[in-house]
Amino acid sequence: MVVLSPNLSSGISPQINNFQLNCPCGGDHLPQDHWSCMEDMPQTPAELIDDLVKMGLYTSESVDHARQLAQSELLDSLFLDNVAGSDPLKRQLCQELIQEAGGLDAALAAAFGPQATEFLGTTMQRGTFSRKQFLKQISVAAGLLAFGISTQATETAHGQGKPSGPLEKTKLRIGFIPITCATPILMSKPLGFYQKYGLDVELVKMPSWAAIRDSAIAGELDAYHMLSPMPISISLGLGSTTFPIRLASIENINGQAITVANKHKGKVKGPADFKGFRIGVPFPYSMHNLLIRYYLATGGLNPDKDVRITPVPPPDSVAKLSIGELDAMLMPDPFNQRAVYEKAGFIHMLSKELWTGHPCCAFAASKKWIDAHPNTFRAVNKAIIDGCGFSRNLVNRSRIAKAIAPRQFLNQPEAVVTAVLTGQFEDGLGNTRKDTNRIDFDPYPWQSFAYWISSQMVRWNFLPSQRARYQEIADQIFLTDAARTLAKEVKQTPPNQDLRVEKLKFDTFDPKNATAYIKAQKTKYGV
Repeated sequence: MVVLSPNLSSGISPQINNFQLNCPCGGDHLPQDHWSCMEDMPQTPAELIDDLVKMGLYTSESVDHARQLAQSELLDSLFLDNVAGSDPLKRQLCQELIQEAGGLDAALAAAFGPQATEFLGTTMQRGTFSRKQFLKQISVAAGLLAFGISTQATETAHGQGKPSGPLEKTKLRIGFIPITCATPILMSKPLGFYQKYGLDVELVKMPSWAAIRDSAIAGELDAYHMLSPMPISISLGLGSTTFPIRLASIENINGQAITVANKHKGKVKGPADFKGFRIGVPFPYSMHNLLIRYYLATGGLNPDKDVRITPVPPPDSVAKLSIGELDAMLMPDPFNQRAVYEKAGFIHMLSKELWTGHPCCAFAASKKWIDAHPNTFRAVNKAIIDGCGFSRNLVNRSRIAKAIAPRQFLNQPEAVVTAVLTGQFEDGLGNTRKDTNRIDFDPYPWQSFAYWISSQMVRWNFLPSQRARYQEIADQIFLTDAARTLAKEVKQTPPNQDLRVEKLKFDTFDPKNATAYIKAQKTKYGV
């Protein structure tokens, strides 16, 4: 068969010498038929998709999927770069949202209030830019569905991806211990980070970590501030009934110290000098207990025989140091700095000197609660991760200190909290020190943290070695993939790896060789 090029002015008949003239598309018509059809069709992609939607050629699934994608984009754009920044398209979108709501404050309230879906839907219908965005998402959604990729499957692949619907619950109770490790959880209330993600959070001050654990198991809280080892210990049933907890994100890195009572000034130079001491830690399953044991062992001390390590609720620690019930403590701040402030003790060593970048506290929730409230969990975890990014910026630290020092949060002198957060502090030995990394806020839950914690639980007989399935513990309890996804959404740059080699003061920990690490420690130090 011969195909001839069209010549509209030639007057050639559709058949010449019994040869059929066919269009290059394979259809039984002339090529110019395409052109005459196209002359009457919309000329821009958005107009074309709009026309196809009106014709009913896109499925309702495509439209629903597109609406979710477009609304998510509206919410993200509303807060990008101080609402709009210099991008003219973002400014147009924000102006449409603000105009629809009747002002910026009303727009923020509407975007995250109970009528959010109606507000965003109305904006998309009326606004030129928003309508184009919605129509673009229609084609994206249709493409995904055409390849058999459902919304749920897409979210699962990314681990707590885009929300699949409205928040299941907006009023939450989050338990916390009044320490600076809880900074992202605390400052997110007065500085508006929970409200930003549609949440009304009640922060519940708890007296001890045991109380946090018991309230979690009893279902009295929606989510919790926990010590990083606690989701592991509780999930494995160590020291409590077995109750699956998931570590959603890290609250803080560094931020602790070994503080010694003033009566020991001039007598403590290294770990061997702690022999016979009564040492306070906040909880048995804490980084504090594991780190003080790690330190003491390097001085030839057996932490279970040569000293007495005792759990002390952090708010009680300074008083116990003052009256002689403790000789030393490895506690979270601000209580180390408060001990200096009260002239009860001096800072012997910051915990970052033992392991720079070590995890301390975490944001966590039960597996049962997460499964029942996936969109709410995603929103609150995103608020915490966003708050961590804000807290990490040193420029914000003084403002944060002012916000969280009051009675309902830390109940500490603002000067004490500021000294911790800014890293400009007195050490109780007559020195004014400056260390801006005294405490830091990196929400990324490295799975190598879980490996090290588990290895030390084995070392100190908290966890039977046969139950130390390192990869399984890390994969199930640390929600690293979800944290990575959310961090990217708030414009952070999280790592792409799950594991890294950790460098401590006295050794290096390779998570791939955790069992060999324990053996090497016992061989070198005898414990």
